[in-house]
Amino acid sequence: MTAQQDQDFAARLLAWFDVNGRHDLPWQHPRTPYRVWLSEIMLQQTQVRVVTPYFERFVAALPDVPSLAAAALDDVLALWSGLGYYARARNLHAAARICVDRHGGDLPRDFDALLALPGIGRSTAGAILSQAWGDRFPILDGNVKRVLCRWHGVEGWPGAPKVEKRLWQLAEAQLPDARLADYTQAQMDFGATLCTRHDPSCLPCPLREGCAALQSGRVPELPTPKPGKPLPEREAIVLLLQDDDGRVLLQRRPPAGIWAALWSLPEAADHDAARNWFRSHVDDDYDNGRALASIAHGFTHYRLQLHPLHWRPVAPRTAVRDDGDLRWVAPAELGTLGIPSPIRKLLERESGPADDAPHPP
Repeated sequence: MTAQQDQDFAARLLAWFDVNGRHDLPWQHPRTPYRVWLSEIMLQQTQVRVVTPYFERFVAALPDVPSLAAAALDDVLALWSGLGYYARARNLHAAARICVDRHGGDLPRDFDALLALPGIGRSTAGAILSQAWGDRFPILDGNVKRVLCRWHGVEGWPGAPKVEKRLWQLAEAQLPDARLADYTQAQMDFGATLCTRHDPSCLPCPLREGCAALQSGRVPELPTPKPGKPLPEREAIVLLLQDDDGRVLLQRRPPAGIWAALWSLPEAADHDAARNWFRSHVDDDYDNGRALASIAHGFTHYRLQLHPLHWRPVAPRTAVRDDGDLRWVAPAELGTLGIPSPIRKLLERESGPADDAPHPP
């Protein structure tokens, strides 16, 4: 593909964006480095319609890098609760503290310095630099990979190193000389709303002329899907314990792994382990627990089946009333903690609303 064709690609995409792009997203007004960074992290593997209320709630509480750095991790996780992929929130918090320590409380306007921050990869660094400062850097998120694979007829799964290297070369070659912030947003909007994974709208597409996939009738086949294999299944028992006042016993998750550092229900791999935990923490009969409907939850690498057991009321041992990793929490206070989404839904169903403010979906 010639340099002129690369420039035509960018020009047509920008013309489409001027009419059909998204110009009223909350992180665009004002478009500060902090707001761009936060939006990019939230938008990783999450749709705009889901992110928007979380973003607005987050920046209202923590409007800049110093306030995020100074916040307690529990407060950050509570603001993130329900958005999923909680490592993003932990990395965001850690990166903010590094920015305060090393960069004067601001995000650095330097690719390598951005890349060194927790949770920021090559594409996210490029998105921040191009949108916040108009610097000439490419991005390569899922939407961009899809468009490039179709436009250029690139074979192979985009996550394969050889294919990804080729896509980075194409993304960089097609960068315009100006309007980098708009071009970056245009790529994301185009892939999200027109050149979608399923049922793309090829008829009104401004790039239909020259699209290799359309010309060869291979739009549904590109990009090449990832070689699939069934996800493993795991099971666990979760213990929902409430005292006479309706308070719920929560346990902090370990600092690493799934749902790291969040507050959740005590969990055990099987009934024997659950019974042993129960006997050491509660003055009651394990067999009095009422089985609730199982909860299915999917992670990237496996599927989890949770089997809740419910006791109300229970008599807690004195040692677990407040020992740091175990906490009795009133239903009205659940909204102040970072709690995994499936556990929060269970608690809201069994113990009443967590708080008066609705949580985003």
